[in-house]
Amino acid sequence: VLFTGVLSQTLQESGPGTVKPTETLRLTCTVSGFELTSYYVHWVRQPPGKGLEWIGAAWTDGSTAIADSLKSRVTISKDNGKKQVYLQMTGMEVKDSAMYYCARDTVTE
Repeated sequence: VLFTGVLSQTLQESGPGTVKPTETLRLTCTVSGFELTSYYVHWVRQPPGKGLEWIGAAWTDGSTAIADSLKSRVTISKDNGKKQVYLQMTGMEVKDSAMYYCARDTVTE
């Protein structure tokens, strides 16, 4: 079966595999198949053996939201032209060990 007009939409995280305690984590989420001016992009993480934790989001208008528990340590930004969303988390601790993911909202702006 051939579906015409179906656009592949992907998000790819990149950054260091590990960081040491007290260091700063910097991750990049590169998207394709949609515009950052039309969809929200969220950062989440999943510690080993635990559920997903919402870190924050980049809204279509360039503003951001950060989880209250992480506001002092997390910065989220984006570059619409490069189709990239960035996560910076300072003062990394052992408790921050997790898989970090970016995800697109399902509803368009």
